[in-house]
Amino acid sequence: MKSLKVMFLLSLIFGASCNTNSKKTLETEVHQPPIAEKKETYHKKHGDRRLDNYFWLKERENPEVIDYLERENDYNDKMTAHTKDFQKNLFEEMKARIKEEDASVPYKYNGYWYITKFEKNKDYPIYLRKEERLDAKEELLFDCNKEAEGHSYFNMKGLNVSPDNSLVAFGVDTVSRRNYTIRIKNLKTGELYPEAIDASTGSSTWAADNKTLFYTKKDPKTLRSHKIYRHILGTPASEDVVVYSEDDDTFNTYVYKTKSDKYIIIGSNSTMTTECRIVKADAPLEEFKVFQERTRGLEYSIAHYGDEFYVLTNKDNATNFKLMKVSEKETAKENWVDVIPHRENVLLEDIEIFKDYLVITERDNGLNKINIKRWDGKADYYLPFDNETYTAYIGTNPDFDTQVLRYSYNALTTPNSVIDFDMETKEKEVKKEQEVLGGGFDKENYVSERIWATAADGTKIPMSLVYRKGIQKNGKNPVLQYGYGSYGSTIDPYFSTVRLSLLDRGFIFAIAHIRGSEYLGRNWYEDGKLLKKKNTFTDFIDCSKFLIAEGYTTPEHLYAMGGSAGGLLMGAVMNLAPELYNGVVAAVPFVDVVTTMLDDSIPLTTGEYDEWGNPNEKEYYEYMKSYSPYDNVAAKEYPNVLVTTGFHDSQVQYWEPAKWVAKLRELKTDKNVLLLHTDMDAGHGGASGRFEALKDVAEEYAFLLDLEGINK
Repeated sequence: MKSLKVMFLLSLIFGASCNTNSKKTLETEVHQPPIAEKKETYHKKHGDRRLDNYFWLKERENPEVIDYLERENDYNDKMTAHTKDFQKNLFEEMKARIKEEDASVPYKYNGYWYITKFEKNKDYPIYLRKEERLDAKEELLFDCNKEAEGHSYFNMKGLNVSPDNSLVAFGVDTVSRRNYTIRIKNLKTGELYPEAIDASTGSSTWAADNKTLFYTKKDPKTLRSHKIYRHILGTPASEDVVVYSEDDDTFNTYVYKTKSDKYIIIGSNSTMTTECRIVKADAPLEEFKVFQERTRGLEYSIAHYGDEFYVLTNKDNATNFKLMKVSEKETAKENWVDVIPHRENVLLEDIEIFKDYLVITERDNGLNKINIKRWDGKADYYLPFDNETYTAYIGTNPDFDTQVLRYSYNALTTPNSVIDFDMETKEKEVKKEQEVLGGGFDKENYVSERIWATAADGTKIPMSLVYRKGIQKNGKNPVLQYGYGSYGSTIDPYFSTVRLSLLDRGFIFAIAHIRGSEYLGRNWYEDGKLLKKKNTFTDFIDCSKFLIAEGYTTPEHLYAMGGSAGGLLMGAVMNLAPELYNGVVAAVPFVDVVTTMLDDSIPLTTGEYDEWGNPNEKEYYEYMKSYSPYDNVAAKEYPNVLVTTGFHDSQVQYWEPAKWVAKLRELKTDKNVLLLHTDMDAGHGGASGRFEALKDVAEEYAFLLDLEGINK
C-alpha cells in the first residue's frame, strides 16, 4: 500500500511563457458528477460502529463497480476536455527534453560491460553487454520493446546473470500487480528455457554452480513475500524446494548474494526487526544457518569481506545506527564489535565495501554525506558538496577489486551527473551529465534554498524550494508543496526536467521534509509513526502556513501533492486545513486506513503494523480512526481535488480512492471540482514505459495550471 509513486523522477527541461488571460478553469465547466449508490454497511470493532456506505466498491468483479469507475472516468474526461490539447502540449514539451537515443554509463561485472540503451520513439530499455572491452561487439540480452508487444503494461526486472556468464534469469510483469514470472534464457544460444516461475518478486540469485537458483515467492492472496525456493536448472518449477518459509505475517523475506560472491543471504524483516540466514554460495544444498535470531526491535543488515561480516545495526540503542563486524564463524550479536560507533546527530545509512576501501553514506542535518576510509587507516575523508539542496548517492559498484567509486550527484537546479572518483588520487571523472534538450535551459535561471518552518510544538521543519530567478515574495506566486512522510522514506532535493514545466510558468516547487521521513535522522522517523503519526500532517500544514506568512504564496495559489502514503497525507491535511489550499493532487492515496489495516487479507497489511499500529488493539484503532481521511470526511468545503488510481494496484487497492471520492461527493459543501481517474490497465506505479508515464504527469500539471488560469 503505500510506497511512493514516482511522479517527479523523470528528468528533463523547457522554457515556456505564462498566460493568465484565460479564465476558463475546471470549475466553470458544468457536468453532472456521478453519484455512487449508498449501500449501508457497518464495521464493528472495540464496541464501535463505523458506517461505510461505499464498502461495496471493493467488489472488483461486480459490473456495478466497473460501471461506477467508468462513469467517473467519463466525468473526468468531460470536465477536463478543454485542457486535453494543453495536456498533449505538456506531454510533448516534457518528452522533448528527453534524449531519446540514450545509454547508461557502462559498468563492468565478472568480465562483461553492461549497458542499457533507449532508442528514438521507443518506450522500453534495451539491455546489452560487451565482453572485456568497451569496443567489443555488442551482445543483445533483451529488447524490451519487442518483449512488450501485445501488452498494455510491461515491466522487466531482476536481470541476474549466472557466474559463468552463460545464463540470465529475469522477471516479467504484464499486469502491473507486481507479481512477476521468472524465466531463464541461455545467453550463448538465445534459447528461452521452458520453466516459468509464477507469483514471484521477479528477483533471483544464482549459486556458484550455475544451475541452482534461489528466488522469493509471494502469497497469492496477500502478495506478501513469504517463501524462498531453490530451483535446479532443467527441472519443473513444481519440483522446487522451499528452503525457508516466513510464517510470521508481519515479516517479508528476500534473498541475495554478498558482493564477495561467497554467501547467499536470506533476509526477513518487519518495520523494526530483522533476521538473516546464510549459506555458502558453493554449497547451495546445505541448510541455511541463522546469522542472528530475530529480537524485537533489533535491525541489522550484513555485508561480507574477507573472513568477516560487517553489520549495520541499531544494536545497543544505536538509534541512528552504527557499523559493527563479526567473524563469519561466530555471527551471534554477542560477538559483534564496533567499527563506527553510534552518533547522536548523524544517521548511518549504508556502506559499500571494496578491497582497500570502506565507503559510508550518511545523513547529517538532512544532507547526504559520503565518507571514504582505507581499511589500513591511511585515509579518511568526505567528498565535498557545497549547497543545501542536493542529492548524492552511491551508484553501481559491483567490482570489488577497484579504487574507483561510482556515485551520482544532482541538485534542485543542477542536472544529474554520474561520476567515477579515484579514491586513491582523489581525481574525479564525470562519465555522463544529464542532457536537457528542448532549448533554453540554463541552471543559472533558477534559485534553490532551504528554509525552516516552525511547527506548533516548536520543532523546526525543513523545506527545499526551487523557482525561477526574479520571483517576488508578494503572495501571488503559485506554489506546489510536495510531501510523503512515512516509512522513513526521505524525499531528497533532486533535479527534474519534468518539473520545469511548472517552474517556467511561475510555480515555486517545495518539498516539505516532514516527520515520518529520516531527513533529520532516525528520531525524525520515529516522531512521525504509530501514535505520533499526526505530526506528519501538522508538519505539512505548518509548512504551508509558513509559506503563506513569508509571502511566497496565499491560499488562493497554494497546491499540495502526494502519492500513496503521501496520498494519506493529502487526505488528512484536506480534513484538517482545507482552507489553506486551492487544489490537491492525491495519487494512489492510502485513505481508508482503519478498514484496510483491519483486513489482513489485503496485500501488505500485516507487515505494516509497526508503521501504523495494529487496530485490533483499541488504542491504535481509536488513534487511526481520528485521522483516517475516509472516516473523517465531513460536511464542509474542500479544495479542488484530482485523485488518481490504478485498477490493478497491489499496494493501495483502487477501492480506497474510489470510496473516498464517493464520500467526498456526498458530503462536501463547496462547488470546487472533484475528479477521479482510474487507469484500468495500470497498478501502483502508473503506466509502464518512459513516455507513457509522462502523460500521467501532464494530466496532473494541466489540472494545477488550469486552476491558475494558465493554458499554454
